[in-house]
Parts: sequence; structure tokens; C-alpha cells
Amino acid sequence: MSIDVPSAPDRSATRVDHDTFRTFFRRHPAGVAVVTLDAGSGPVGFTATSFSSVSAHPPLATVALDRSSTSWPHLRAARSLVVNLLGPDGDHLARRFATSGIDRFAPPTRWRRLPGGEPVLDDAAHWLRASVAELVPVGDHQLAVLLIEQVELGAPTPGLVYHDGAFAAVGGHA
Repeated sequence: MSIDVPSAPDRSATRVDHDTFRTFFRRHPAGVAVVTLDAGSGPVGFTATSFSSVSAHPPLATVALDRSSTSWPHLRAARSLVVNLLGPDGDHLARRFATSGIDRFAPPTRWRRLPGGEPVLDDAAHWLRASVAELVPVGDHQLAVLLIEQVELGAPTPGLVYHDGAFAAVGGHA
């Protein structure tokens, strides 16, 4: 069965300004992840609140990245990456990997390489390794569709979310 999809709306006709859009989504609590990868020129990482599951069969997830980000050329060239989920004490990592112009992997960041060469954060509560299955342009961002190949679960712990400009722990597994 096929479904007819109407043509794309005229994006220039929107009346939502950039600041209002950003403020609205800052007020939507979002899980915090740090995406790490190495496309052959050294480790790269960025903080993402756009990480989301898509499918259990096959196991797929997505993450979005602004194409103006310095991490974008590395993601475009990467075959695989790691999504590090942060626990309640991970706000320092979230801030560090959201900061431009620094070596995010320098001390005090603790990390190691997986057998495939991907960097993983030692202080992540949980992490997964995925291959980049597809890159899809969406507005000013690129959506990476990820095929999950390995999952490492740590002990149950509250998760870290970003809400209204601040990081906070959520969940009752203290």
C-alpha cells in the first residue's frame, strides 16, 4: 500500500521567528547525549539533545547536527560513531562537548577507543556503537540515521535532560 504525501509546505511562509522557535524547544525537556566519532583525523564529539529511537527491527536511531557545526564534516565522513548517554553527574561533559574551540578530549575528559577505533567516554552512564546508515538533509541540519550494532548498559541511574537552558537529572533510580 502506498500513501500519497502532499507536497512540502512553502518554508518561506512560516511566521515563527528563530528566537521563538528556539525558546519553545528550550522549554521541552530533552535527553542529553554526547556523540563521539573518529573519521580518521582524530576524535570529535558534540552534545546532542536530538538523539531519538526510530525502529526496534532493525534497531535504528537518529541524531541531528547543524551543518554549520565544526563536527559536521567529520560526521559526514564517519562510518560509525558512539552515542554516550549521560547520568546525573554528566553535566560537565555535556557542557564541555557543547563548547567550541577547545580540545574536548583533553584532560579531564576520560575516554578510550573501542576495537573499531571509535572513542567512548569512560564517564558515560550507558553507550551504544552504531554505523551511519544514511544522512538526510533537513532544513539547516543533517539527520544521521544510525544502525545500532552494540549497546552497553551501565547500572540504572537517573538520566540527564536539558530544559530551559539548564541540565537536570530525571528518574527515580538513585
